[in-house]
Amino acid sequence: MTTTAPAPERLLDHTGKPRPMFAMPLDYEQARLGLAFHEAGHAVLALAYGMHVFTSEVIAWEPQPGGWAVTGNTARDPNGAVPWHFAAMCAAGELAHVNYLMVYGLWTPGRAAACAADHDREQAIDVLADHGVALGRDRAPEGGKSWGMVRGMARRKVGFLWREIRTVAHAMNEATVLTGDEIAAMTGLANRPVTGGAA
Repeated sequence: MTTTAPAPERLLDHTGKPRPMFAMPLDYEQARLGLAFHEAGHAVLALAYGMHVFTSEVIAWEPQPGGWAVTGNTARDPNGAVPWHFAAMCAAGELAHVNYLMVYGLWTPGRAAACAADHDREQAIDVLADHGVALGRDRAPEGGKSWGMVRGMARRKVGFLWREIRTVAHAMNEATVLTGDEIAAMTGLANRPVTGGAA
């Protein structure tokens, strides 16, 4: 953990607004590993769905003496991805995070609520809208799907790839940053060539 906060732009969502912060009632090591599971969920599903992953990382710092803050980031190239696969990849972070709490005996309603990643949902909604695909927050719009339906798709994929997500999360927790090629090597998933820019 560094005592220096990350550059402000690393804490922004896809619209340029600060990502919300939640108190996670866990100790630092448990919370850091949880964020590693969150980012591993994004990274592993991105690879599984044929996206290129640049890096996936846990970002931890000490905002004041004795305190800590932790977040993460997965930089990937979604160009060419099926829109619903992109949306499921966005949902996978929160689902992997909550599953980590359950598997490791840490789940409580408050801790699960602190895993909320509305910024991931909003990014999925905006990116799909840019491609003319309708994704609704709480209902399925005409010709589209609801976020709940996307979470169902992601939940199945997270379950199927849990071993890979767990492997990547523990490696990321140790190394802080993993490249997409490193993740591909440890999971056996392909990291396809870059076709566009990071998202």
